[in-house]
Amino acid sequence: MSDKTWIAAVAGLRERRESGVLVTVAAVRGHAPRDAGAKLVVGRTRTWGSIGGGNIEAVAIDRAQEMIAASESKPELIDFALNDKVTNQHGVQCCGGTVAVLLEPLPVSRVVAIFGVGHVGLELARILARLDLDLHLVDSRADMLTEERLDVLSDAIAEVHVHHTPLLPEEILAELPHGAHILIMTHDHAEDAALCDAALRTTHLGSIGLIGSAAKWARFRKRLSTEGGHPDATIDRIKTPIGLPDITGKEPAIIAVSVAADLLRTFESPGN
Repeated sequence: MSDKTWIAAVAGLRERRESGVLVTVAAVRGHAPRDAGAKLVVGRTRTWGSIGGGNIEAVAIDRAQEMIAASESKPELIDFALNDKVTNQHGVQCCGGTVAVLLEPLPVSRVVAIFGVGHVGLELARILARLDLDLHLVDSRADMLTEERLDVLSDAIAEVHVHHTPLLPEEILAELPHGAHILIMTHDHAEDAALCDAALRTTHLGSIGLIGSAAKWARFRKRLSTEGGHPDATIDRIKTPIGLPDITGKEPAIIAVSVAADLLRTFESPGN
């Protein structure tokens, strides 16, 4: 595979915010199907390029997809002996040499969607915009999303996407990339409830957080169960309240710092 091809494959995965593993023939001694430097890119459902086929490639793909499924971040080196005395998982390769293959998980920019860009939402956006992630700002009110109001994000490191959704903000959920983290904090409890219901029905999302009091959540939980038909285990996907419990200030900026810190802790949890 040419440099242009594997670089394009990696760039495509990054653009789509999909996990992948870059597999490289790191070292060769003796005869082998491909020389050192040959590369293979493995995604969740397909591959690009080749490191020579046969057992080496099949094992590398299997292991790479295990790494993707487990969200592993550390590189891994696998050694192969290419002779007919070795029992291989996917057939015999008897070129006579040895091959070391390096598997490198490709970093994926996280995706966060804030539903409701009011006082707290905007302060939270200002914090998260300093991170290398995709930041989606969703609001049914056009005046919350004006260029003048969002000018505080002009120096953002994050890729900021603005969605004005006057009718059905929950429709945005289906458009978000796999693993997107959702924070629900709109101005309208009915809108929050609709978003909670839709988020639970959108299986490719990451964490789901809801701002609000215990009384609000008790009403929502009952509605999600009785009207939405969601089992308790599904409803438990929603975390509420969001934020660190030891931070009790009510100012929008303090709440935003607390929620951002809680989200960063979620990022570091296994599987996230």
